[in-house]
Amino acid sequence: MTSAAANGTPAGSEPGGQLRRLAEQTRALVGELTGPLRRVQVRHGDTVIEIEWHDRTTSVAATPSPPADASATGPTAPAADQAAPAAGHRIGSPIVGTFYRAAEPGATPFVEIGDSIEPGQVIGIVEAMKLMNEITTDRSGVVVEILAGDGDPVEFDQPLITVAPG
Repeated sequence: MTSAAANGTPAGSEPGGQLRRLAEQTRALVGELTGPLRRVQVRHGDTVIEIEWHDRTTSVAATPSPPADASATGPTAPAADQAAPAAGHRIGSPIVGTFYRAAEPGATPFVEIGDSIEPGQVIGIVEAMKLMNEITTDRSGVVVEILAGDGDPVEFDQPLITVAPG
């Protein structure tokens, strides 16, 4: 018998066991995430697992797909890359980070489609380097489109919402 326990090494501490445990933990983590995955890096000692999807087409397996007959379940919001862009002014992210629609998990989002907003009003938060940066609007109007999902990674100047005059 050549198992890890038989040779005095704790079970799971051999390199293959560590890698298996790390892979299982990574699968569980990725399974809990919502939205398109940009990058996950997991380290344990010298072992590293990296997962990265560059665009929405490669992340389809990680996100739930709509029912085959979406009309039977009522109206749903179309995917951002399938919908025609709404007319109006787009408010972009001033920094690279993670976009949050609410102040904390489970809280009411700062803005919803149809909300009237005023200059200086917070429309979301972008977390960058453990700092929460409030994103505010520079004009008044009505929110007609929300382009970034809660917890989505965003790039510099990536549109977050669209505001129409009103």
